[in-house]
Amino acid sequence: MPECIPSIHDTAFIAPGAVVLGAVTVGENASVWYGCVMRGDINRIALGPSSNLQDGCIVHVSDAYAAIIGERVSVGHRAVIHACDVGDEVLVGMGAIIMDGAVIGPRSIIGAGAIVTKGTQVPEGSLVLGSPGRVVRTLTHAEQQDNARLAAKYVEVSRRFREMYPAPGGS
Repeated sequence: MPECIPSIHDTAFIAPGAVVLGAVTVGENASVWYGCVMRGDINRIALGPSSNLQDGCIVHVSDAYAAIIGERVSVGHRAVIHACDVGDEVLVGMGAIIMDGAVIGPRSIIGAGAIVTKGTQVPEGSLVLGSPGRVVRTLTHAEQQDNARLAAKYVEVSRRFREMYPAPGGS
């Protein structure tokens, strides 16, 4: 079992009512919004710098797989990230589910409500839709750039919220 003490960067925002417990690392300028649960009880979770978990997301692990979320990733409302690897600058749509051992390539989009099944490998720059999730096309350069812009927007919004709701014991 990993060390079960969360490590949260000083610049991260954890919304009131979010639950972050166990072997969880939250990176610089990352944000975990209202109603999210990050439970690193039997393996570790990493939320990369400038990434965001929007309201109601669940991130969990398995014995075999950690949950690794890269840099500048946006995980939409009520999405589930379970014991998988999400590359940099990915957008996970609202209500999407990504299962154990899946690997999402950088600068991809997982569409709202898509279910990425166990062990699926998604190539870089892909658009995945449906249940089960299938790659339907390669994203344009502009679409891929939008993923990073969305993450940057959440960094700015979280700065304002961090001022309204400073971390307990913070200065």
